[in-house]
Amino acid sequence: MRSFPLANPDLAMFPCRRNCRGNPNCLVGIGEQAWLGEIDEDAFHNIEDPNAERRKKNAFVGLTNLGATCYVNTFLQMWFLNLELRQALYLCPSPRCFFYMVEDGLSDYEPQSICEHLQYLFALLQSSRRRYIDPSGFVKALGLDTGQQQDAQEFSKLFMSLLEDTLSSQKNPEVRDIVQKQFCGEYAYVTVCNQCGRESKLISKFYELELNIQGHKQLSDCITEFLKEEKLEGDNRYFCETCQSKQNATRRIRLLSLPCTLNLQLMRFVFDRQTGHKKKLNTYIEFSDLLDMEPFMEDKGGHFTYELSAILIHRGVSAYSGHYIAHVKDPQTAEWYRFNDEEIEKMEGKKLQLGAEEDLEPSKSQARKPKGGKGVYRSRNAYMLVYRLQSRAKSLTTDIPAFLKELVERDNSKFEEWCAEMAEMRQQSVARGKVKHEEVKELYQKLPAKAGL
Repeated sequence: MRSFPLANPDLAMFPCRRNCRGNPNCLVGIGEQAWLGEIDEDAFHNIEDPNAERRKKNAFVGLTNLGATCYVNTFLQMWFLNLELRQALYLCPSPRCFFYMVEDGLSDYEPQSICEHLQYLFALLQSSRRRYIDPSGFVKALGLDTGQQQDAQEFSKLFMSLLEDTLSSQKNPEVRDIVQKQFCGEYAYVTVCNQCGRESKLISKFYELELNIQGHKQLSDCITEFLKEEKLEGDNRYFCETCQSKQNATRRIRLLSLPCTLNLQLMRFVFDRQTGHKKKLNTYIEFSDLLDMEPFMEDKGGHFTYELSAILIHRGVSAYSGHYIAHVKDPQTAEWYRFNDEEIEKMEGKKLQLGAEEDLEPSKSQARKPKGGKGVYRSRNAYMLVYRLQSRAKSLTTDIPAFLKELVERDNSKFEEWCAEMAEMRQQSVARGKVKHEEVKELYQKLPAKAGL
């Protein structure tokens, strides 16, 4: 009886395709070929390449979704790309931070106030080496429930009010007045008595215009309805100070001033009286790259031409669930980006592309998406449109202050340490795998087998 090693070249010349598990001469049956050949190093470990978590050159930084905080991430990315707001926050002094710098350095410093968290987040979004960062400190400071999706429209209003109140004590007017200058406009509720003609005005501030979309197809129609005259009759009659009695009257809104950043809330989430719950309206609304607000203003002749700068999207059919993403234009390059938590995608050709968001929830009961012309868009998922006043000023530079640079470098150092640690673990796993590979190869060389079986 004759024996020979399984590594005999005669056995490898004719590869078996039947997987003869009962034949010791069949190399496929015992997996010899897999061990005798070259093995990819990735087979020796399950550790992802740490460089995959590294920010690419000229790329934006994403934000981690903490459970149900995608709506927060969309606003953060949009506010970050408002250069005036970012620069104003950088100019806001942080007494706590300066105290740490003077005493023991910033090694133990952690942001506490809303302003400090926002400063730090913006600095990380600008200069972090990570592909995405964790906004949990900011979310925790706001007291938000990470497991429950909040009303995005309500969150926007409340946060702007909170930020304005937080900055109101600052001495620097560029910091103190930034929310007013960027986001705050004024309108007047004008009521006219039908009996005596007396006109009364109630001036009010706004951070966004809340537009009804039911029954409308175009953004301009929504704005027109917002400003239309309302009749006050019957039980809803107006008490006239001149007549000293309730009278029929008319009331409408007059736009007095508009902010640099005009937020238009499309009221997609409305209360359904039949069910007692909120529902989402999937109405297609048409809007364009440019928006001329002059026809809607009380005083004509000003500069009221706006450019589309961001669209906030709600994916899903329910008002209580779904996913939020943002399309935001980079003000420095005019290029559009899709921000989806940790993932960021640059649009091709500096064009806004909404197709992917509009086709996610197809329904036979919904009408087909109508076609739009150049610079005209239609969406059934957009719930907030952001327009920026056409700029005639030079672009801003957003320099990170020294104390924030130090904090960012601290985080970057931690990231580099993590990358080095992961790379070392990968190398060690590969080294152990190669040793095992050689041991198995040596063992196979020694294994005998009977010929002719």
